[in-house]
Amino acid sequence: MAPTEAIEVNGEPATETTLRVPALSGYGHFTAMQVRAGRVRGLDLHLARLDSATRELFGAGLAGERVRELLRHALREVSDASARVHVHWPDGDKEARVMITVRPPTTKDGRPHGLMSVPFAREVPHIKHLGGFAQTYYLLRAERAGFDEALLTAPGGLVTEGAITNIAFWDGTHVVWPQAPSLLGITMALLEPRLPSVRRPVTLADLPSYRSAFITNSQGIAPVDRIDEVAFTVDAELMGTVAAAYEAVGWDVV
Repeated sequence: MAPTEAIEVNGEPATETTLRVPALSGYGHFTAMQVRAGRVRGLDLHLARLDSATRELFGAGLAGERVRELLRHALREVSDASARVHVHWPDGDKEARVMITVRPPTTKDGRPHGLMSVPFAREVPHIKHLGGFAQTYYLLRAERAGFDEALLTAPGGLVTEGAITNIAFWDGTHVVWPQAPSLLGITMALLEPRLPSVRRPVTLADLPSYRSAFITNSQGIAPVDRIDEVAFTVDAELMGTVAAAYEAVGWDVV
């Protein structure tokens, strides 16, 4: 991972004191985004995610305009970046504590990815919460085994999501998003209505019935060429359609 270039907490440079909460508490949530020329794809979805999760975890919301103001401040010296917005709410604070990290920009290079299935599904999967020990553990195991990403599966081999991605399959007619408890990633949320999408359960036993697959996250999209021992065709036409749908998404000014 790229080193953190800057960290601000509630609009101020992080200090030893303000970093104690994120360092010692895993209770919170975040969203990750790519910033280009001060703009973000799906910014309204990021803000809605942050507000919804803050309400569920802490009992009160997080105003989108406050997040935008803090983002603008953290990004004031850069136009392109990888940014994360972390939310905690320590006891005694009157409002949510917002930590923003700014790193160099990152984009998927489009090369085919290999995935290794693992027997793990995220807890409270609809929230992009902190404390992803198991995801990191299985992702590293996958990388050491020669794969690029881990594919998380529930009992019965039910496909849920990647360790840090969403996954979709192509049956020749539809883009199939696994119907299973998982995080609705922002890139997935942007692409799903722009593609011939359906949702249905997908199991490891079903994989040979699909022609192609691809993954998505804040860094973009990439084709999948294998999951375990199952090979997938890298369909140039499909990936061109997906890329065109992604490029058609507007960029919102922070």
